[in-house]
Amino acid sequence: MPRFRHSLLFLAMLGLLSACDKASDTPDQASTTTAASESAGPTDRQDEAAVAEQAEETAARLAEAGEPTANPGTADLPFEVAEITRFDAPWAMTFLPDGRLLVTEMAGALRLHDLTDNSTGSISGVPEVELVSQGGLGDVILHPDFASNQMIYLSYVEADDSGRGAAVARARLVLDDDGGGALEDLQVIWRQVPKMRGGGHFGYRLLFDDAGKLWISSSERQEFDPAQDMNSNLGKIIRLNDDGSLPEDNPFVDQGEVAAQIWSLGHRNILGMAFDTRGRLWAHEMGPKGGDELNLIIKGENYGYPLVSNGEHYDGTPIPDHDTRPEFRAPLITWTPVISPAGLVIYDGELFPDWQGNAFIGGLSSRSLVRVALEEESAREAGRYDMQRRIREVEQGPDGALWLLEDGMRGGNGALLKLTPRS
Repeated sequence: MPRFRHSLLFLAMLGLLSACDKASDTPDQASTTTAASESAGPTDRQDEAAVAEQAEETAARLAEAGEPTANPGTADLPFEVAEITRFDAPWAMTFLPDGRLLVTEMAGALRLHDLTDNSTGSISGVPEVELVSQGGLGDVILHPDFASNQMIYLSYVEADDSGRGAAVARARLVLDDDGGGALEDLQVIWRQVPKMRGGGHFGYRLLFDDAGKLWISSSERQEFDPAQDMNSNLGKIIRLNDDGSLPEDNPFVDQGEVAAQIWSLGHRNILGMAFDTRGRLWAHEMGPKGGDELNLIIKGENYGYPLVSNGEHYDGTPIPDHDTRPEFRAPLITWTPVISPAGLVIYDGELFPDWQGNAFIGGLSSRSLVRVALEEESAREAGRYDMQRRIREVEQGPDGALWLLEDGMRGGNGALLKLTPRS
């Protein structure tokens, strides 16, 4: 039977499958925000969000059953794939200076994996995590000066009486001699505002730049309009100092505390960010029904969602394409059928010399690894590889190997994979 099977169920659901797990501020800002709010009533938006979440769950389950939303790519892989170990619904990973891996599991566990003896320990002191359909314990990264301060950063979903939202905390990692450790002096430095109902679109990818600034992707929580609301940090890319304070050179710093966090706006669901060797920030986001995007992120720019998109709403209502509203920054690549992008790394290692400068994106509902060639002011898909797994995370290892996390469809049983050149 072919690896890309077209069952009747798959064909019936394809139209509903999701990409979602699936300019400086101008006088037009207020009018576009109002237009977004008036485009549908609260009940309509709530109904659509519920339909979207159901469609995204269906897309995820079909992908897990071997029914990708898009052509998963070539089965003739240009690399060897080795399964190293397994985790329970892993979400993110980062390498320590000694070569060991920190891995987050969605239910709230932070693991320490030693590649030399293939053993896994646990890190205690993780904050309380709210596990929902598309969120839980999220990203983990090291402070740029980790070697001297031992600081790590975590993103996760928290809940209170008002709803749920992403938070970012930093803590000191103290390792023990038994293959584990603990987090000490944990401090929450950022939160999504406002909290929302539902369990989708947290985003919460973390990244440091060469200047030591912390970048956070904050998705719009399947609520549409907050992406254009400067009183909310949802649907935005956030830039902070390493302690959570506000950089003085952020583009909207004069507008107040929440707006002062914002670097760019008009985003939907960003699950991957990376800097290239020139210091340019790239990010992908999941479109609605169609229209996954890869964007070059520019200071102060508005990327248009939900006022423009190359996809459409789940109820079939069209959304104007980007080319109808030139005031909004357009994506450099869009994907329909969707790939459901997750994880992003821009490769600069020696093991795959022909791929230096290429971006690698994990595909969730497409069960693929997508390679993208980045140009001066453009980008193009240069390869797509059929991994037969939902790829949640992509990292480059110290030796130049590519490392992937299969997310295991939230029920556990995800895998850590190592990609090396064919011998």
